[in-house]
Amino acid sequence: MGNSVSAGSLRGGAKYEVQGEPLFEKKLNKEEFGVYKVEHIHIKYKETIEIEREEKGKKKTRKKKVVKTLCLRLVWYKDEQGRKYKFITNNWEISDEEVALIYKCRWSIETTFKKLKQNFQLTYFYSDTENGIKTQVWCTLIAYLLLQVIQTNSESTKAFSTIAAVVRIHLTSHLDLFWIVTESGRTYEKRSKGKNKSPTTAQLTLF
Repeated sequence: MGNSVSAGSLRGGAKYEVQGEPLFEKKLNKEEFGVYKVEHIHIKYKETIEIEREEKGKKKTRKKKVVKTLCLRLVWYKDEQGRKYKFITNNWEISDEEVALIYKCRWSIETTFKKLKQNFQLTYFYSDTENGIKTQVWCTLIAYLLLQVIQTNSESTKAFSTIAAVVRIHLTSHLDLFWIVTESGRTYEKRSKGKNKSPTTAQLTLF
């Protein structure tokens, strides 16, 4: 068939043109999941370039907008829960299934950085140099991995945020980290009024 071109849109309103027939297409039943369509698409965008020219012995620069075209692959994917996604890539060497898998792994990267910001105060940097920022990020990643190991080996059902908070509280204590994770908590049980002792009695029981 001829080189037919059809139009489509992406999330956010970006427009693209489908080049010819689908590169791959498969009809999935209700229980099946995976890649069900692959298309070759073009997306046009404007880029500002600088053009130098010489006038009366002087070099002058002017800006000009030119239209450029991105040659991309659009992968249609259906997951185990029946949700459908569109993935775009300019990498034509990896398989269609790898495209979907890589994007799926990218979501876990996003959730990891969310954990780092929430539990390790990575919302700001102590240094404004590239080396200082890299050092802070690497130290935070090391701390994150250590807590992940502790959470996995202790088989704790506590949330990661709870474990991070508890370890932070007892960081200067000479206590076993596995015991802290499995036995301690972020709060202490409130005593009933009948068991409360006077300050003098409480002080004497310390010795």
